[in-house]
Amino acid sequence: MRIHSLQHVPFEDIGSMASDFAARNYSLTCTHWYRGDTTPDLHSFDALIVMGGPMGIYDEAIYPWLADEKTLIKAAIDAGKIVIGICLGAQLIADVLGGKVTRNAFKEIGWLPLQILPEAGAHPIALTLAKFPEVFHWHGDTFAIPAGALHIARSDGCANQAFVVNDKVFGFQFHLETTPASAAALIAHCAEDIDGSRYTQSAETIMADADKFARINRAMSEVIAYIFD
Repeated sequence: MRIHSLQHVPFEDIGSMASDFAARNYSLTCTHWYRGDTTPDLHSFDALIVMGGPMGIYDEAIYPWLADEKTLIKAAIDAGKIVIGICLGAQLIADVLGGKVTRNAFKEIGWLPLQILPEAGAHPIALTLAKFPEVFHWHGDTFAIPAGALHIARSDGCANQAFVVNDKVFGFQFHLETTPASAAALIAHCAEDIDGSRYTQSAETIMADADKFARINRAMSEVIAYIFD
């Protein structure tokens, strides 16, 4: 299996997923848009992982590569490839599938619970998420659920947290892949997002319990196992 990731900034990589893919002996390549990498060939990968970033999906005037990225994501979906989006990545997937991305009513930053939608309760992704009381968040925007997608989860601060399309395309507004190192990098580079609003937590609270990162990484491993095994 050939995994290709799309990375928007140096400090948001695939995190704990790297270990999951290494354990399966999958090949792993990456497009670093921020470095000026060219768009990968659609036939060079079997699965596409679209990561997060602080930009908005409509910021094409500032980040012209966003247009190429959207075209690639849509082509990968149309080709029947596995496509997984995390945070900004999920917003990009929603957008190319017709789901509008807007500013959320609240920022969500830190450890916050999910609520599984009743209609998704029997789906394996929902069953996995239901076992983990809190997941890690860092976002201010939100996506509409694309037409035909299964709405998996919500939270008190954000109505749309996860969706699945045909068990091939997966969008997660939250982060299961975050490690202590990647959380520390987010804090270092995006500290201005921590504004004390209703659903944001301090850097100290975010970093206080390393076991929380281990738990979400186990959840990520279970998600990867369902998608790829």
